[in-house]
Amino acid sequence: MNDSTTRSAACKFPTFLKLFGWLFGWRMIRRYLFALVCLATLLALYYAEENWRGRRVWNKYRSELEARGAQLDYRAFIPKPVPDDQNFASTPFIKSWFLKEPVSPGGTGKPWPDDYIRVGQRVSTLNSTEDGDRQFMNLVAWGMGFDAVRSGELKPNQEFKSDKLDLESRAGAAPAVLEGLKGSEIVLAELRAASQRPYSRYPLVYDLDNPWGILLPHLANAKGACQRLQLKACAELAAGQSGPAFEDVKLALYLADSVGDEPFLVSFLIRLACFRVATQPIWEGLAEHRWSEAQLQQLQTRLQRYNFFADLNRPLEGERAAGILTVDLLIRKKYRLSELSGPGDSNDGDLADCIARVAPSGWYYLEQLNYCRLYQDQLQGAFDATQKRVSPHQIAANAHELERQISGGRLGKGLNVVIHHQLIASLLLPQLNRIPMKAAMAQTTADQAAIACALERFRLGTGQLPEKLDALAPRFIPQLPGDVITGDSLKYRRTNDRGFILYSVGWNEKDDGGIIVKSKDSPGRAQEFAQGDWVWRYPEP
Repeated sequence: MNDSTTRSAACKFPTFLKLFGWLFGWRMIRRYLFALVCLATLLALYYAEENWRGRRVWNKYRSELEARGAQLDYRAFIPKPVPDDQNFASTPFIKSWFLKEPVSPGGTGKPWPDDYIRVGQRVSTLNSTEDGDRQFMNLVAWGMGFDAVRSGELKPNQEFKSDKLDLESRAGAAPAVLEGLKGSEIVLAELRAASQRPYSRYPLVYDLDNPWGILLPHLANAKGACQRLQLKACAELAAGQSGPAFEDVKLALYLADSVGDEPFLVSFLIRLACFRVATQPIWEGLAEHRWSEAQLQQLQTRLQRYNFFADLNRPLEGERAAGILTVDLLIRKKYRLSELSGPGDSNDGDLADCIARVAPSGWYYLEQLNYCRLYQDQLQGAFDATQKRVSPHQIAANAHELERQISGGRLGKGLNVVIHHQLIASLLLPQLNRIPMKAAMAQTTADQAAIACALERFRLGTGQLPEKLDALAPRFIPQLPGDVITGDSLKYRRTNDRGFILYSVGWNEKDDGGIIVKSKDSPGRAQEFAQGDWVWRYPEP
């Protein structure tokens, strides 16, 4: 038995040696080397073709965009510096916003030397600037909060509530509110003086090696200033001090516009939020007939200058240019794909980095191309800045097409995004369909507020409101703005001798008769305001 096994092994061993010798003989080695050379040549040809094709296609597309006036170089979006004596943002208080530990005047160690935040977190009331149907600021609840802080009786988790929104109650609470905001008078005076300067350039560090890491600490502080001015102006109006309230409204509008030159979508959205905050005291002053003819004329002129659709182009183009710059940084190995995807599955990040290391440069150019195409597809026909019009149905169609591509896997995870050159788009492409809606709502508010000022001037001049808006032009308003949705006149009707309802048909493009639709089940304000009309009206007396 053992001898048979030994003879069998001995027979197989020479066969193995022959096979080994054949596989690794000189003839086969030459064949292997030839195959490797062929493979290397094919890879080199593939890389060369991919680089040539990608660069050619991208340069052609880029030239077409630039021929139509598009700006794709991110450096062009960096605001030019201005002298400090002409720069609103060169004041000591604003500069402190950019320190790691902001110090307010008086050395309190807080960015704002007041108790607004402590009280605001406890006032249980709907923020009237966030609701489709405005109401007066709840000055009584605010006054209760400031009184509790001053007396040292503020309790943990204490809330301040009141349903007293009548003028007498608000006027009674106004002194407590104004006293509670007195700590901010120094810095607000500093901002007011600086607002006479013609330019606003915040000291941002535009890091061209990391455009998505640019810090924007001024946005929260600018909005905080607008919120304080809103509350202060509403208290002043309730106390019969329309002069100081008017100055506070002007400063709030200036602060909202102070970020208008920045190439960031988030800056644009904060600007819209600040603008809406600033219009609350305008609304309250109109509702209580507090503004004088001269004040109304100034407010109306200021409001009629707004074109948020035109202003939207710069941040949209800036965001697109940041995406293009990011791909350039990836080509130059300044970025890693895993850094763009953010926290998540480390295996996905490793795979993305592996793809980035072996991908030809042409692959990146095709990524740039598809990023720009998909970006542009979302905005195709979305709005017309010249006509101040927006197209909800076109935006919905664009969003549906993008969703179709996502659900089809082309913008999902996996190999498809690599094959179709859409990996960068899947990581960076913003959802743009809600941005024009927010611009449309802000533009509608500006137009409604301007018309409301003209209506109040008509009432002051004639003793009553007009039956139709056409009666305002040209004496009280040079030209009536149209509905940003339909292009037709805004809907208007008198409710009594001193009241009216003014509205746009809203995002659903349907006249609901001035009905405001609120849904507690909606996931956000944008969804909530997609139904019903966008209304400007005052509470019944």
